[in-house]
Amino acid sequence: MKAKKIIALALALAMLFTLAACGKSATTESPAASGNTSAAASTGDITIGVSIWSSTDVLGSQCKKMLDAAADAMGVKLMYVDQGHVSEKVTASVETLCAAGCKGIIICNSADSEMTSCINTCDEAGVYLAQFFRIISKDNSPDIYKQAVASKYYIGAVHEDEVTNGYTLANILINKGDRMICLEGWTVGDATFLARYEGYKKAVDEWNAAHADDKVTLTEPQYAQTSSEGGAQVAQAYMNSYPNMDALIVAGGGGDPLVGSIGAIKNAGKTGKIDVVSTDFLPDLGDQLKSGGMTAESGGHFCDPLYALMMVYNAVKGNYTKPADSFLEIKFPYLYVSSAEDYDAYAKYFVDDLPYNAEELKAMSGSSFEELSKQAASLSIEDVKTRHASAG
Repeated sequence: MKAKKIIALALALAMLFTLAACGKSATTESPAASGNTSAAASTGDITIGVSIWSSTDVLGSQCKKMLDAAADAMGVKLMYVDQGHVSEKVTASVETLCAAGCKGIIICNSADSEMTSCINTCDEAGVYLAQFFRIISKDNSPDIYKQAVASKYYIGAVHEDEVTNGYTLANILINKGDRMICLEGWTVGDATFLARYEGYKKAVDEWNAAHADDKVTLTEPQYAQTSSEGGAQVAQAYMNSYPNMDALIVAGGGGDPLVGSIGAIKNAGKTGKIDVVSTDFLPDLGDQLKSGGMTAESGGHFCDPLYALMMVYNAVKGNYTKPADSFLEIKFPYLYVSSAEDYDAYAKYFVDDLPYNAEELKAMSGSSFEELSKQAASLSIEDVKTRHASAG
């Protein structure tokens, strides 16, 4: 165990220069600065680690912008580690952040299995931990779920109803008349992908049961990882294999796989001929909806890490008490955009400006967990429009 901690500390020190480039909130403190070896309330400077697949891709950069704004409003320091959803890097990132003195960590892991090591590391170091875009499955990973419930420092998770998300997107395609739907995942075994996949299949199965003479085919997934090159390769492979392909679901992966897939479809001269839906908003989604490059997209959920940050911050401060036989959970509603007009409204309130301003972020940091949960449940374009109406 000593060797493990020495390696983690060495990794942390080696990353200091890189982390400093993550923005003015991405600062570091020495490992000795964290004396948090129990669940006691913390005083003084607070550094919270962010273990994320990427802080620079489409979705990751939106997350970072929101987190940095919150950190500035709250007077908290952030330290980022990009781990690419590679299992060894996911678990190593938590060791690195603990060794570097973080008093809390928020993480977007890939598989539930990675959380065993992550929770153990945080329990040993006395560091609070919360997931964003993820929750450990009680049904699929019962032992890991029990570990999370029993942990003193695993505070909880912020996520969406991914089954409903997948079900909604697949039905958009089916109702448009698409019958040969290809599916692009990002990482084999990813918990969020599996939940969305369940929703896609549910929509297809329901349709086929009711329309025996007009059935929909959904392919087995091919995986693009988290790169645009991977997305282009998967889309091209599908077009080569299925000349009758009329739709593509890009399940997610941060946005870059979607960029690659759209590009490959455009290069093949099939923009508007192959309907594309995805989760993770693109910065040019309005243009893509106009051109036919995209049919619909769900997202707007880069606020998940914001709420995970609030949960961890309040745990560090001693404001939140973890339930005895459970953990804290916030479920976010998705936003769905299927027209240029929809996107214009989204862009105004979620892209051009953040959905929460500095005053609101500071107030949120002092909210009870019940108040925070209600705020999350009410998040929508209309919610932001109403709150920020006085600002124009």
